[in-house]
Amino acid sequence: MKKFPLFLKLSQITLGLLGFFYILYVGKDIIVPLLFALVLAILLNPMVNYFSSKKINRVIAIGIAIVLLIVVVGAILFFIGSQMSMFAESWPELKKKINEYFTEALTWFSHTFNIGKYKVNKWVAEQKAETLQGAGGMIGDTISTISGALVVILLIPVYIFLFLFYKPLLLQFIGKLFSIDQHKVVADVLQQTKTLVQKYLVGLMIEMVIVATMNSTALLIIGIQYAVLLGTIGAILNLIPYIGGIVAISLPMIMGLITDDPFSAVWVLIAYLIIQIIDNNFLVPKIVASKVKVNALVSIVVVLIGGALWGVAGMFLSIPLTAIVKVVFDRVKPLEPFGFLIGDTMPDLGKAIFTFNVKKTPVEALKAPEPEEDKKSEE
Repeated sequence: MKKFPLFLKLSQITLGLLGFFYILYVGKDIIVPLLFALVLAILLNPMVNYFSSKKINRVIAIGIAIVLLIVVVGAILFFIGSQMSMFAESWPELKKKINEYFTEALTWFSHTFNIGKYKVNKWVAEQKAETLQGAGGMIGDTISTISGALVVILLIPVYIFLFLFYKPLLLQFIGKLFSIDQHKVVADVLQQTKTLVQKYLVGLMIEMVIVATMNSTALLIIGIQYAVLLGTIGAILNLIPYIGGIVAISLPMIMGLITDDPFSAVWVLIAYLIIQIIDNNFLVPKIVASKVKVNALVSIVVVLIGGALWGVAGMFLSIPLTAIVKVVFDRVKPLEPFGFLIGDTMPDLGKAIFTFNVKKTPVEALKAPEPEEDKKSEE
């Protein structure tokens, strides 16, 4: 069999990855709803099995599970919406304070950098004019985005129902893709994937409730307005690894600067840092990270890739998809090194990583052998 040079193999792998990510980017409107539906279908599968074990028709069992999911999600959205309505009532006052802070910031900038206030105001006016010119296009884009989101929201329950209803068909299809001697490994991968996704999502929900409670309590003690709303939004943003936590801290800090004593923003920063320490060192290792063995470096990279490909939805999906990929890599012999790279198993620092199959040490190997004549003369 002809062997290809290393540079040719690397070129093929690079082109394959580029094509793969291009397909993911172009087909995001189809792929993202399917992936969300698949993940939620795996989460609801135990509930469907429970209802089916109680002699309930499988179609009705699937319908009950989907209705319960819609009720839970609807309750969360209703709670956030009610809090947002309270926020909207005081928006004119907040907008006035934001403009005052903005004017003070422009004045400080003008004096600090010796730039005429007229030039600064002119630049601000130009930016406003450009924003107004593009407002029509932005409104059109917003309307199309909202309409697309509504279509996706309506499609996801349908996809969930079909995934759960056709589960035997899909499993039989996967079985036909592999030979009989590989079925044990395939069944093991599917079982681990199902368990991983279920435990990971349940762990995320538990973590979100705990973090939302801690955030809201801390903001209420500090005296930040709309503490429950900001605490809940912060907990939801915290589901996006690393990046979401930064945004979650900035929102209540800005609110503290606008509506309260500016020093309250410092208290918000301190409180959220303490909550992040508790979350990262106690909640995540015990609730979430124990279910998904992905190291921090890979987590950050895949979150950024997911955001570049699919936006916020990609950030949410990046970690569970990477964990599923790791399960597959760990079961395929040629891909085991990549599964090890994704995981968080740290080898001992003092342990020799590279081993050489030689009997002599490197120093002994460098020594020249003694001539045979010298050996004979010594005898």
